[in-house]
Amino acid sequence: MSTHSRLTGAAMLKRLRRSRGWSLANVARALVDMAARLGQPFDTSIASVQRSVARWESSTGPIVPGERYQLLLAHLYAHDARGQMSLGSGSDLAELLEALGYFGVSEGRLNELRTILVRTATGTGVELLALLGPSTQAALSVALADPSRLDEGLLAAMRDSISHVNGQVGSVPFVRLQLLLAPIIESCRRLLDMSVPSLFLPDLQLISAQAYTLAGRFAFETRDDDASRALYSAATDMAGSLGVPWRRAVVHMSNALVTLYSTPGLDAAKALIDAAVRDARVGQSVTVRARAHALQAEIAARAGAEKHAKAALALAWYDLDQDRAADPATSSFSPAHLRGFEGVTSLYVGDPSQAHDYFARSAQALVAPRERVQRAIVSADQALARIRLGDPHSAAELLHGCIDAASETGGRVAMIRLRHARQDLRPWRREGFIADLDDHLIESIGR
Repeated sequence: MSTHSRLTGAAMLKRLRRSRGWSLANVARALVDMAARLGQPFDTSIASVQRSVARWESSTGPIVPGERYQLLLAHLYAHDARGQMSLGSGSDLAELLEALGYFGVSEGRLNELRTILVRTATGTGVELLALLGPSTQAALSVALADPSRLDEGLLAAMRDSISHVNGQVGSVPFVRLQLLLAPIIESCRRLLDMSVPSLFLPDLQLISAQAYTLAGRFAFETRDDDASRALYSAATDMAGSLGVPWRRAVVHMSNALVTLYSTPGLDAAKALIDAAVRDARVGQSVTVRARAHALQAEIAARAGAEKHAKAALALAWYDLDQDRAADPATSSFSPAHLRGFEGVTSLYVGDPSQAHDYFARSAQALVAPRERVQRAIVSADQALARIRLGDPHSAAELLHGCIDAASETGGRVAMIRLRHARQDLRPWRREGFIADLDDHLIESIGR
């Protein structure tokens, strides 16, 4: 870690301390008190702790707080100046963890500290709202106490919270994203059971549909299929109440993808995709229509229906080529995504070499952090195409990268797809490169 980064971290720690109006001695005493409350009392003086605090904030040669101090600082800054627990974006805890990151503290350690504080919040009766940013937490507390106080500002903050969580897919493990979304889910459920102002009910229903859909995906990724089904059912009801068909199509498509991997056979997923296509065709979003047709092509290809699959792909490209400047959907579905579906279609009802080319082009274009999970899925399919082309060594190399991405994000679909590819490598099971791949896979599953 560079000197500049450490100095940045030191400056952030100093700024955080001063924002509370604390002196070095104040922080030292607070840390000593916190250690005692946690049953880890210091055997050193407050003056010694104060010197450590000063070294962390040094403007010439700052040192990183040790792990014990990191834990104490996390507990200290997990509560705002009023003593209320606050763990979300914009909180003092978030700033502390960012500062520690500048000091070179690993992401694994930072995740560990976050997990400890989340467990503290949710295991001692503290509201899940503590996981939200301070301003959103305060506004939601007011609205939950008096639903007539629900207003546009709070609805916008709830939308921003959902967007923030959604934007971290691919960068943050799904299990943590599930926790971050939990307070919005709970707040939506409680507000919908209250008498909120009728003017704001449609917006609340839309926010709920979006939150439930995302939560359904996260529940699937974390292997809780029962919760996933319940959340998708609630999302479908909410989206249906809006009278905007393309929004319900979005829910159906997300539900279909997880159903494909959690329910035997293709029938259940096909029924959801067909429903999505019906809604999308009468909706105003050509982007949603394109994605619905692409998913229809994949299901048809998996069923061996080549003519139907190619017809659906042609419709998807036709939709995607339309003017989408005024499209009401904010979906990022793009030609790069559609090429992945072309690859799947060619893999099942076409030429593996053509499938490989489609997958390669798709993976090369999916470079955004948000697309990391999708890129891992496409790469696993690309490996499968290489196996069918008789190139198991390069397929195994691709699968190593898929294992890393799937284990770091917790991506269930990517893991399922790479296991399918691994099964196709059975003819080479006695080769050394297969043993290396299996070791990597077993190690990742155990993480």
